Amino acid sequence: MSSEDRKHQLKEITSHFMTSGHFVSRREFLFITGGMFVAISALEANGAKETPLIIMDRAAGLVIADSTKCVGCRRCELACTEYNDGKSSPTMARIKIARNLNFGPKGIFPGQHGQGNWGNGLVIQDLCKQCPHPVPCANACPNDAIVVRPPTNARAVDLDKCSGCRMCQRACPWEMMSFDSDTNKATKCFLCDGNPKCVEACPSGALTYVPWRDLTDKVPARVAPTAVVSPEKAQTCVDCHQK
Repeated sequence: MSSEDRKHQLKEITSHFMTSGHFVSRREFLFITGGMFVAISALEANGAKETPLIIMDRAAGLVIADSTKCVGCRRCELACTEYNDGKSSPTMARIKIARNLNFGPKGIFPGQHGQGNWGNGLVIQDLCKQCPHPVPCANACPNDAIVVRPPTNARAVDLDKCSGCRMCQRACPWEMMSFDSDTNKATKCFLCDGNPKCVEACPSGALTYVPWRDLTDKVPARVAPTAVVSPEKAQTCVDCHQK
C-alpha cells in the first residue's frame, strides 16, 4: 500500500469515528491520533530525508491510591495547587477527588448503588497514569507542549509552548489534564519532581509514591477521547509501526 493510500485510509477511519457516535477505546484513539509522541519535520515529496522519531521515555515514578483509606478531606487537592501554583484552587489540582466524592466515577443511575459518600462510602482518587508510549495528551497537542521532565521523566506541560487550546483535555481518557483559567494554560501532574506534595499532605496514608508501573489497562476510562490530530502527524505512527 502506498503512502497516499495509507493516508486516505487513515482519513476515512478518523472520519468514521468522529461521526458514528462509536465509543472510542484508548487503543483506537491512539491509532487515530498517531499512536506516539513524535517530533518530526514535514517530509518533502518524492524521497525527502526523514528526521528521527522521538519517543517519550517512561516515567520513573507514579502516585498510586488506596481508596479504602481515603477520607475525602481533599487536602491533597489543596496541597497540589498551593505548592505548584501558589493559590488555593482544588478544581485545578492534578489529583481529582471532588468529582468522585458523592457518587463515584460512574455517577448515579436508577437502581444502582454507587460509590462515594452517597453510595458505599468508597472515595475513588483519580491520578495521572504517566502513560507509557504512546502518550494520548502528548499525541494530541498541536504544539508538542507535553514534554518529559527530569528527574522523574514525568509528562509535563511546557508553558512556553502551550497555547491554551485544551486539545490535551479532550485527549485524556481519564480526564486528568487541568486548566488554569488565570494563565490560559494547561497543566498536569509532574510528580513534583519526585516529592509529590499530595502524598505528603494525605493524613490517612491513602497515597503512595512508587516506582512506575503501567496502569493504563487497569483503570477504566472516564470518557471517549475526542481529540484528533492531523492525518499528516498520525501518518508518522502508521509508517513506523509498519516497518
